[in-house]
Amino acid sequence: MIGLALKLLRDELSDYIFQNKRSGDSITQDDIILDSIAMLESDSQGDLNNKVIISLVNTEEESTLKNNRNTVRTATGIKYKEPPVFLNLYVLISTTLGQDLQDAYEFALHRLSLVIQFFQAKRSFTIQNSPFSTISNDSNISQESKNELKLNVELYTLTFEQINHLWGSLGGKQVPFAMYKIRLVKIQEDTSIIAPVIEEIENIETHIDQH
Repeated sequence: MIGLALKLLRDELSDYIFQNKRSGDSITQDDIILDSIAMLESDSQGDLNNKVIISLVNTEEESTLKNNRNTVRTATGIKYKEPPVFLNLYVLISTTLGQDLQDAYEFALHRLSLVIQFFQAKRSFTIQNSPFSTISNDSNISQESKNELKLNVELYTLTFEQINHLWGSLGGKQVPFAMYKIRLVKIQEDTSIIAPVIEEIENIETHIDQH
């Protein structure tokens, strides 16, 4: 489900950037990618320059939704199923520089501006309101999973200390970026235990002889 959530955002964002890119910018929809920004300077990972890179950097459980019931009444009994985990995803969106481009930094900054504009104008994402996503036509994804994709995106501001720690842990040089918090991604294993309905309660009385 995490991969589906980020792919949904990628599909929508890539169309927006391509349609609104700066004159002279050669970026294509295939240049907006899901990848680890930590691999930017790794030759083995291929060329991540001149891209918009969406990277997952942290996950957290939404604590306010931890106490859901784990029983569901059915026609034949009661189904015991562990409640889902709802996750918040912390996503780093980086705009890397084209090494062979003049004004590469300006292009990167303009792409970052487009990222911020896009999420400012659209904060909630579902399959139904995301016409540019290919997920809706993917027969390998269940309809239930598609229906459960409901994401809320908000800009997440880091302190200078947090920024320094983040890029230090990623092991690379800082590039233009924005951090977003994506609520809520639902994760649930599709297993359950069914128990029959209790139709009669036997009343057992214990008689105690009194002396």
